[in-house]
Amino acid sequence: MRTLKTPILLPLTATYFAASLAHFSHNAQYIAFYPGMPAWLTPEKVWLFWFAVCGVGLLAWVLTRLGLRSLGLLALGVYGALGLDGLLHYRLGLCSEHTLMANLTIWAEATTGLTLLLVSAVLFARRIANGGMPWPRSTT
Repeated sequence: MRTLKTPILLPLTATYFAASLAHFSHNAQYIAFYPGMPAWLTPEKVWLFWFAVCGVGLLAWVLTRLGLRSLGLLALGVYGALGLDGLLHYRLGLCSEHTLMANLTIWAEATTGLTLLLVSAVLFARRIANGGMPWPRSTT
């Protein structure tokens, strides 16, 4: 995300991507051992969901490359926020019912996603405060 001129975004996004990949990989491989998971959720569907999440991150990159930096930051924030959905595992089973690795991947994804969301929100707010528009100005 070099075009955002914020050096922290690329390593932060890469860290969240890696944490998300680790969590979804663990989900796909050990789906039968996660407490309370619905029967319809298969490893293939886990991967489809991960690709959908990554699509939001890709959208952020495309918007930024097109010069729509504010919208790119918004999409990047949404991408990070999606990492919080891993915490929904705890609605299905207590933390103690999950394996150590499951808990580690859930919390790694959630904390890196939240960090990406917060950094994106701060950068978006600064951009708006400095007169940047969240969408292109109309020429009509």
